[in-house]
Amino acid sequence: MRHIVPKSLLGQMLMAVAVALFVAQGISAVLLYRAAEQRREMGYANGLAFQLIAQPQIDIRQTLRHGGQQSRQLRVEHTSSNPLRPGETIDSRRQQLLRSVLTEQGLVPAQLVVTERRVSDDPYMMGRLRERPELRVRPEFIQGEWIIAGLLRPGAKEWTVARVPLLGSAPRQLGQLIMQTLLLYVVLVGLLALLLRRITQPLAALTRRLETFAATRETDGQLEPSGPEDTRRLIAAHNAMEGRISALLNEKDVMLGAIGHDLKTPLAALRVRIESVEDPVERQRMAATIEDITRTLDDILSLARVGRPTDPLETTDLTALVSSVVEEFEDMGEPVTFEPGQRIALPLRATWLRRALRNLIGNALRYGRKANVSLERQGSEAVIRVEDEGPGIPQTELARMVEPFARGEGSRNRATGGAGLGLAIARAIAEQHGGHLVLANRVQGGLRVELRLPTKR
Repeated sequence: MRHIVPKSLLGQMLMAVAVALFVAQGISAVLLYRAAEQRREMGYANGLAFQLIAQPQIDIRQTLRHGGQQSRQLRVEHTSSNPLRPGETIDSRRQQLLRSVLTEQGLVPAQLVVTERRVSDDPYMMGRLRERPELRVRPEFIQGEWIIAGLLRPGAKEWTVARVPLLGSAPRQLGQLIMQTLLLYVVLVGLLALLLRRITQPLAALTRRLETFAATRETDGQLEPSGPEDTRRLIAAHNAMEGRISALLNEKDVMLGAIGHDLKTPLAALRVRIESVEDPVERQRMAATIEDITRTLDDILSLARVGRPTDPLETTDLTALVSSVVEEFEDMGEPVTFEPGQRIALPLRATWLRRALRNLIGNALRYGRKANVSLERQGSEAVIRVEDEGPGIPQTELARMVEPFARGEGSRNRATGGAGLGLAIARAIAEQHGGHLVLANRVQGGLRVELRLPTKR
């Protein structure tokens, strides 16, 4: 079903109209067909009733001399025996309809039978056709089905048997309805497609513009309002919103740059001043505090810059990139292992992705004593998995841990966990590449963090 329904708004609306039209015309076809069938059955009943009530008494030889009555008189028979032949069944529906027609005409049958019979199975008709060989060229006299009705009047000893040919062709109205439906499809769906295209084209362009703005945050290339008035207002409102968002982001960058500059300058001065502290222990503590503030400040500025990267995407061997980051930790003697899968090349910002991997591996080492790194392709995603053997995170806290400044440990001491920006930065970098970050507790204990990147864009 998912492959049948179109994905676009234009396709879904056209499909909805086409299905609604098909259902409506289908219901109309059924009703018209039933009405035509009822008219046809009533025509059979009226024809049989006319023949039975008229009781033609003309001799067959006189009938042959009167061309206007030949066909009708040929179909009427008088017989003393029940006209129902062995093996034939009574058509109760037509019998009831014919009885009601006869009753309306003031004739209440003593007995009435109605059945269907082929010409070749009717001895009376075959005898008349031998006398009138010219009638054999007509289809209903060659191989057609006939409706046979036998009437026994009250007090009479002789049956009157009437016949009408059973028309086997479909009602003409059904063919007309099919042609009408095709014409409606061409006209209605065609005109609607033109109208919807005028609406959906600006919406499709706006969607592409939204995707571009989400990736670049640049206001260049804004759309000119087009389409219906509602769509024009939507595009104009979006352009204004883009301008406000861009202005706020620029103000944020300026503010963070100023904060970074204004804070780093006094921090650098403090580094110089603590050299005059005579107590080495106290001097070491002060230097560690300044370094902690500097790293926290760098993390905050990095998180702010992730959303507006300046470096372009470059096709990179992801396996080699992950391996190089793992080697950095191995060179420092950290217990980090790497299980590479197949080689995967993706358009990446390598510097930022290395930053995300360092944060994830650093967290695993800090809380779980060791880090197991693996890389594999799963469907349309490349999955970088970092697992540790630590205590994990309570299930209710998993979603919160990727937010800025969220930590499982309450202090802001880097020795016990830092400022709580590592996972937030990793998540922002994953989203910068169109991916996402997934946290889950391992069954055997520890935390599993997956950085999932799309392999197709």
